[in-house]
Amino acid sequence: MAKKKFDTNPLDPDFPEKAKAAAEGASSAPYTSPQRSPYSTSEYPTAPPSITEEETRRFEGAQFNAYAYQNVQAPLVYQPSPFADMNRAGDRKVAKTGIAEKWLVGLPYLPFWIGLVAGLILLLVLPKEETKVRFHAAQGFGAHVAILIISTILGVIGNITNQGFGSFLFGLVTTILMIVWAIKAWKGKPVHIEILDDLTNWFEEKIGPIRSS
Repeated sequence: MAKKKFDTNPLDPDFPEKAKAAAEGASSAPYTSPQRSPYSTSEYPTAPPSITEEETRRFEGAQFNAYAYQNVQAPLVYQPSPFADMNRAGDRKVAKTGIAEKWLVGLPYLPFWIGLVAGLILLLVLPKEETKVRFHAAQGFGAHVAILIISTILGVIGNITNQGFGSFLFGLVTTILMIVWAIKAWKGKPVHIEILDDLTNWFEEKIGPIRSS
């Protein structure tokens, strides 16, 4: 009977030697690489050659300027203009008044009727080009108008209730505030009453300089 391919007897005393001989015969056979399929994916490209430190070093300042500004005038370094503080009121004489600007910007904030009348006159006299003085005139005039309205309401309430302390306290506080604002404006410090923005803009726009015929 013909011997089959796997017809081996593991109980055969010569089985280990035969198996070893078969393994050595298989390992000595020449290796053939598998055939490349026409449908195989392309190989990943190899990395480019590494860039050396010499190629990537930065230009020094002199070398950079030599390349960057050849035949071109190098830009000048910006130097801030030596302007004085723009918020500071100066001694410039304001047109049509002959009065220094620092006095006119603080005048509308003086308490009582002084600032009220001064602010109105400045709005009627100064041209629109005097934006800084006109702003303070409109804001001071608006502050006086608001104080006058609230004081009137508190006075009426005080007469009804026989309690005039609230009106007195409001007048004292607003008088102190107006003096503080006048001093700040005279020193050139910003004075901005945010709650009066709309009223200030309305007065500045509606009350313009009187044109002589």
